Amino acid sequence: MLGLNKKDTTLLIIVAIMALFAPFILNPFPEGSSMAQMFNAGYPDLMQRFVIFGILVIGFNILFGLTGYLSFGHAAFLGIGSYSAVWMFKLIGMNVIPAILLSMVVSGVFALLIGYVSLRRSGIYFSILTLAFAQMCYNLAYSVLGNPASSYNLTNGETGLQLSLNDPRILGGAVSSEGSLPVTNFFGIAMRDSVQLEIGSWLFTFNAGYYLCAFIMLISFYVSIRIFRSPFGLMLRAVKSNQQRMNYTGLNTKPYTLAAFVISGIYAGLAGGLLSSMDPLAGAERMHWTASGEIVIMAILGGVGTLIGPIVGAGFNEYFKNILSKINDSVLHQWLSFMPDGLEDAIVGVLHFFVGKGWHLSLGVLFMVVIIFLPGGLVEGGQRISRLFRRKKTDDDADKASHSTPAE
Repeated sequence: MLGLNKKDTTLLIIVAIMALFAPFILNPFPEGSSMAQMFNAGYPDLMQRFVIFGILVIGFNILFGLTGYLSFGHAAFLGIGSYSAVWMFKLIGMNVIPAILLSMVVSGVFALLIGYVSLRRSGIYFSILTLAFAQMCYNLAYSVLGNPASSYNLTNGETGLQLSLNDPRILGGAVSSEGSLPVTNFFGIAMRDSVQLEIGSWLFTFNAGYYLCAFIMLISFYVSIRIFRSPFGLMLRAVKSNQQRMNYTGLNTKPYTLAAFVISGIYAGLAGGLLSSMDPLAGAERMHWTASGEIVIMAILGGVGTLIGPIVGAGFNEYFKNILSKINDSVLHQWLSFMPDGLEDAIVGVLHFFVGKGWHLSLGVLFMVVIIFLPGGLVEGGQRISRLFRRKKTDDDADKASHSTPAE
């Protein structure tokens, strides 16, 4: 189906089902319960981030997973895509499709320029070059191109680029009928429009913006599968295996690695455009080197070089970031109230550094555990469990066969 083999088709269907039923999957606990407040993640903003960062890491995986080139500068393309989308909203109109297309084009052009220079080196030198370019872009957005007092204020500095009532918007009104800022839309369907379904004590929210992002994520995932299974993808794997040997045969690998870099940058720009389409605001913090590091972490968490790994890694990172940041001392005291007071206070005093504002520490510990015990990421963990069940089933079948065979 769609040019995919049976295994890849099954994988695409699984991802589509997960995206379609995410409001149900991410709301396992009844609305209003203490468990729902902590562990439910089926609200629009977070679900949108799941799929948008999934797109971002899918693109990063095409570069890092297939060629082995580790970029520490992909947040630059995310930020460039975000700024491009907001400028489209300010100048043209609030339809998200032109904004998303512009984000992809501008990010692709920047990726071509940065990749052309950075890919002259490989290994750690390539990584440092991409990091340097990303920090240059960050500083340009934060100060050089972001001075509100200048005539070339393209990014609005640390405040961030946002909509205003003075924007021209030549294909749409500068203000809504209520006199406020207009909202982003998909041919009239507002991205913030939601429908709620109440079933017993459960409340499920179906958001227009989320389903648009999910649909684009499915297209992005399908394209990545086709790239992985194509001769182009095979060439990228050969580059990762032994680029020097390929060069000795007379094959020029630079066009292939540059193409992978540009494709990856376009994916990042698409993610940035979607972020601004859901919330029309772009800030320089999206281009910081720590954001690039988080992209690398999400890719490694899921499984580098695997198809579904980027989606799993992005979802894992965003979900636990959300949960861990919501846990505070009062929640911990509530969970540990069954303990003696002295012991309860001592444990809360220790856990205090791992939750709330200290969620980075817990996520770092989780990352270390995955790297140590699952070098192939969470996908490797799923494969181990699958093999375990298959082995158990095979052993059971062998036992049945041995019992049914009469002894000679």
